[in-house]
Amino acid sequence: MLHQIQEGYVKTETHQGVTTIEFFHPQGNSLPGKILDELAKEIHVAGHSDDCKVIILESAGDKIFCSGASFDELAAIKTEAEGLKFFSGFANVINAMRKCPKFIIGRIQGKSVGGGVGLVAACDYAIALEGSDVKLSELALGIGPFVVGPVIEKRSGTAAFTQLAIDAASWRSCGWAKRKGLYAEVHPNLESMEESIQRLSFSLTHGSQQAMTELKKIFWKGTEHWDELLKERAAISGKLVLSSFTKNYIQQFKEKQAAKSK
Repeated sequence: MLHQIQEGYVKTETHQGVTTIEFFHPQGNSLPGKILDELAKEIHVAGHSDDCKVIILESAGDKIFCSGASFDELAAIKTEAEGLKFFSGFANVINAMRKCPKFIIGRIQGKSVGGGVGLVAACDYAIALEGSDVKLSELALGIGPFVVGPVIEKRSGTAAFTQLAIDAASWRSCGWAKRKGLYAEVHPNLESMEESIQRLSFSLTHGSQQAMTELKKIFWKGTEHWDELLKERAAISGKLVLSSFTKNYIQQFKEKQAAKSK
């Protein structure tokens, strides 16, 4: 199943119990609202399909797993209601991932920024390629990692989340991300990473679905209030994105990108 979205897409395929959900956007695998909506929908559908035993979440291309929020859509936000709607898209994907009764394996083939780090943290088991560094750039924009904060903090701990959130200009290495629990594995090459994903997903398709579902409930215990919490966090981001600081930052960023492309 392929959903073509504004030059990007969300594609879902199921083979022998393994459902692969792949997303792509030409702007560094960024996440406009429609891709966020499709991701949440496809994760929910796969989670409740009898044909699916385990989910692999991946993005197309190389070097960048996900660059987070779409700057074009951030720039277009004019009201707090529009801001709430956009950032709720991230909340909906994270909540779909945590409530999904199937394990989600993350195939992380490149760097992640902002909301992309939230996707990594929401995976039940993330397998990464060397060079898949992470950064939370939100504070530099004049907002903050409010929506993705709870899942990153749950996965990596308060200290690691604080480091990422405060030092918004710096990348943290994939080795750092593994030590902090964002990645379960880091592989030196693509072949090694693919072999590990194939081995684990094959193993899980032959396991007890009931046992895995119950285990996932334990992994996510204490997050039952996140439907409300993440929407509250989305409202904070939706308000801050309207500030002159953020508008100016986004405009300057877009001008720099346009100059580079000439």
